[in-house]
Amino acid sequence: MPDLAVRTLGGSVIAASDESFAVKENLINPWEPGFTAHSFGAKGQEYDGWETARRRDGGHDWAIIRLGLPGVIDRVVIDTAWFKGNYPPQARVEACACEDADPGPGTAWTQIVPRSPLKGDTAHTFEVTVGQRFTHVRLTMFPDGGIARLRVHGRVVPDPALLSGLTVDVAALEHGARVVACSDEFYSSPEHMLHPGHARNQAEGWETARRRDGGHDWAVIALAAQATLALAEIDTTHLKFNAPAAITLSGATDPQGPWHTLLPRTPIRPDHRHRIRLDTTRPITHARLDIHPDGGIARLRLLGHLTEAGERAMWERLAEVTPPGRAPRPEGRRTRRP
Repeated sequence: MPDLAVRTLGGSVIAASDESFAVKENLINPWEPGFTAHSFGAKGQEYDGWETARRRDGGHDWAIIRLGLPGVIDRVVIDTAWFKGNYPPQARVEACACEDADPGPGTAWTQIVPRSPLKGDTAHTFEVTVGQRFTHVRLTMFPDGGIARLRVHGRVVPDPALLSGLTVDVAALEHGARVVACSDEFYSSPEHMLHPGHARNQAEGWETARRRDGGHDWAVIALAAQATLALAEIDTTHLKFNAPAAITLSGATDPQGPWHTLLPRTPIRPDHRHRIRLDTTRPITHARLDIHPDGGIARLRLLGHLTEAGERAMWERLAEVTPPGRAPRPEGRRTRRP
């Protein structure tokens, strides 16, 4: 499951009670926490995390994170890496759904991780079973101290009103697409292909090991919903000596197939963004990208239009994870294509 709060997916730490020793923004850095001993600044030892002052008032500290991708939270990781004598002994996580504004004083918060004990220099994993769609989380530590990272893993649930009637990337993680199977992820996950924006280096795409068996690698993507495709974008930016020689793109209405060809085997170039029109009107729910024989893909974009069935399924999914009386209604919100 993707980290809905990570900075590279649009997460933001919008408020904190205190950040005297280390800034709140470190909580959602995408890299693993680092540490250099005896690196002292004006505020003491420098930490790659969020660290508050020692409290003397009996209170506690908190930070509020706006999720980059709203969705249903399945797991939370509170990581106290490198905080050994200054970690908080306990922490709690709450969440809320605020679509058009950030939380205010009257916001209703739902507890998703109860007040729980923490250890120093440890990644603590907590399963979440609430099953609702959230847009923000609030991390509370008791009473003070340092936390390196907060990871909020879950399933993206977009607002269909933003996709209805438009040409959209139905393979985008932010629209609810996900990788459901792949042949190899030796160097990096194929999910990286679905991330927003451009890859800044090779590590931000999907890269497989070198094949020596005569076969080839592949990945299966569950689209945001049923759709018809119009254009495929295969981006090998930064992959100068390890791009595939060719690719094949197929579609299906089941992750197991049968598959039909959307794009026959096509040579591609290193370090290049390929944009290819697709001649098909056949609705699909899954796409399969085959790379021949191996290598890396920075980004995969599949532009198309949601079908009536696909859009209806997205509204139904949103209703399932929104409390009664709060789910938006699709009537009148769809702008149809001519």
